[in-house]
Amino acid sequence: MHLHSLDIGIIVGYFCIVVAIGLWVSRRGAKDLDGYFLGGKSMKWYVLGVSDASGMFDISGTMWLVYVLFLYGLKSIWLPWVWPTFNQIFLMMFMSAWLRRSNVLTGAQWMQTRFGSDRGATLAHLSVVVFALVNVIGLLAYAFKGIGKFAVVMLPWHFTGHTTGVFTDENIYAMILLGLTSLYAIKGGIVSVVITEVAQFTILTLTAITIGLIAIVKVTPAMIAHSIPDGWMNPFFGWRLDLNWDGILQTANSALAQDGNEMFSIIFGLMFFKGVLASLAGPAPNYDMQRILATRNPREASLMNGMVTVVLMFPRYLMIAGITVLALAFCLPELQSQAKPDFEKILPLVLSEQVPTGVVGFLLAGLAAAFMSNFAATLNAAPAYVVNDIYKRFVNPDAGGRKEVFLSRVVSLVFLVVGILFGLLTTRITDVMMWLVGSLYSGFVVANVLKWYWWRFNGYGYFWGMVAGIGGAMIVPPLGEKLVGHPFNMLYTFPALFLVSLIGCLAGTFLSKAEDDAVLKKFYRTVNPWGWWGPIRAKVVAEDPSFVPNRGAARDLTNVGVGIVWQLCLVTLPIYLVLRHWAIALGILGLLIVTTAFMKFSWYDRLEKAPAEA
Repeated sequence: MHLHSLDIGIIVGYFCIVVAIGLWVSRRGAKDLDGYFLGGKSMKWYVLGVSDASGMFDISGTMWLVYVLFLYGLKSIWLPWVWPTFNQIFLMMFMSAWLRRSNVLTGAQWMQTRFGSDRGATLAHLSVVVFALVNVIGLLAYAFKGIGKFAVVMLPWHFTGHTTGVFTDENIYAMILLGLTSLYAIKGGIVSVVITEVAQFTILTLTAITIGLIAIVKVTPAMIAHSIPDGWMNPFFGWRLDLNWDGILQTANSALAQDGNEMFSIIFGLMFFKGVLASLAGPAPNYDMQRILATRNPREASLMNGMVTVVLMFPRYLMIAGITVLALAFCLPELQSQAKPDFEKILPLVLSEQVPTGVVGFLLAGLAAAFMSNFAATLNAAPAYVVNDIYKRFVNPDAGGRKEVFLSRVVSLVFLVVGILFGLLTTRITDVMMWLVGSLYSGFVVANVLKWYWWRFNGYGYFWGMVAGIGGAMIVPPLGEKLVGHPFNMLYTFPALFLVSLIGCLAGTFLSKAEDDAVLKKFYRTVNPWGWWGPIRAKVVAEDPSFVPNRGAARDLTNVGVGIVWQLCLVTLPIYLVLRHWAIALGILGLLIVTTAFMKFSWYDRLEKAPAEA
């Protein structure tokens, strides 16, 4: 792509400003671990909410969402449930409040709250550290792949000209951009990350609106009708996907086959069942959990996750729909001329050809912000687990704040290098993502559901459940590919990983004693979850008759159901607006208003009061 000097100036200026801001505010987060990782738990919930949303508005994910909307049409609204995106609804309704009440620094440290400090609890603690670190490396590789594919299309400079091997232009761009973003993320911790993310999200929102308006103005419904297969406009589905691009874009059928989603009802069922379990398990130990623990109190933790959905979904899908519509209207000839087009590069392809000079620089700055937000948040979450949960606990408990922060920066640098190495070994964004959410997270969910809702579950059960799940995620996918003779959708590994992890959980639990009553009673009093806590509940109430047990399961789960519909409205409304289907958009808006009103009375008005309000 040939960039105008104005566009280059905007991009370079943006990078300089953001890195400078990040370095300028970094001193606030450099005094101790609590300040470095959680900002001293003093930041406003809405600032953390915008920061969390900005971290999720990642460039790799946005490229993938454009890819699936282009290929699958409106049926693609269900595919993000593979993460699952609706975990934010579970968090806002009750999970964030439960987690924040624990008042810890990391997810691994939370293990002491639930399981105490015996050998089983220590093993549980270490298993979370291992999962968190594997997860961070996977997410860094995911970010690496996305920014490289984006930059090689959008930026005009060439280094080696290679398209295969390690030193491709794609990989070199990724290493340069990861290095620039790391400057402030490593130096300042969460405060630098959050403040820069808020600024970046402003650019992202303006970017999304601009792209959406360009698509609405330039593309008519008639132009789209000639470029899509039958069923593309229908979000609902039968047993099979039944999308056929014959006569329009034959190579799209090959891409669909490679994804392995043809048996769409089975895929949907696996996504939904795994997604519900993953949501009931609470947040994975990443930047999302970090934002929850950084809030000032449980009420603000819930509000923070509600803020994420409010500010993220509409602008992000306005951008995704705008890019997709422009690609369908204007880029089909180019895609048809390629023997094997890379559909994950549709986003930069559209920007390089359909956006006017001057605006391109502004849009590239916004999408660079998307990458920087997600990458910085991911990188900042990693060292907490090494320094706080290994070094400080087992090696040197009295290291002191300055030394701990220094070690955190060193660990961040090490993980940056390891993440880049794994990124160099991958070829597709989709492959990295599906291993993370289809296999690794499948091995995570069982143990992390049981820890919240079943009193008898102990540290040994958690440890063996996680070992079985994580080990299975490493072994089952390559074994499955060897058995079937070709790559397949990683979601199909979920039943096997679920069963293996469940066996590990139950065996570890029943072959060892229950946790001490003192540990369980303290956890139950502090967190007050609902679930199978009968024996512990009875003992707590007997000791303290004024204690009010949590019996809000039915209300919380009802709110979750309504909240998922509310979230889907925020996803589909911008898509139908860009497609100029006004009647459907108006109906979705009406449903959005109804679900918002319901949640106001059933959720917001019932949130626990902050300490100053109580």
